[in-house]
Amino acid sequence: MSDLDQKNCIPCRGGVPPFDIAEIHKYLKKVDGWDVKKNSEENYFLEKDFKFTNFSESQKFINNVGNLAEEQGHHPDIIFGWGYAKIKIFTHKIQGLVESDFILAAKIDKIKI
Repeated sequence: MSDLDQKNCIPCRGGVPPFDIAEIHKYLKKVDGWDVKKNSEENYFLEKDFKFTNFSESQKFINNVGNLAEEQGHHPDIIFGWGYAKIKIFTHKIQGLVESDFILAAKIDKIKI
C-alpha cells in the first residue's frame, strides 16, 4: 500500500508539533484499516481492532507487536484477550501523531501469525 513499512521509527525527543488533521489524513491513506480518533484532551491517535480465532493467536500477535515495538523504540498501547486485540498508537512525548506512528501501524499490519 505504501513504503511506510520499509522505514524505521525515529524516536521523538519532543519540541516538534504533532501533525495537523490535513497531514493526518494524508498519512491515513497510506495505512489500511486504522482509525484516527481524539482523546478527551483533543489529541489525535491511531487505533485498530484485530480479530483472531482464539486466545493463543491473539497472544502470539501481541508478542510479535511487542517485539516490533522494542525493535523500533516506539511503543503502542495494547489491549487483548480471547480472539481480539486493540492497538492504539500515538507519540507520547508530544501527545499526537507524527510519521513514526504511521510507520509503526504499517509494520504492525505486516505481522503474520
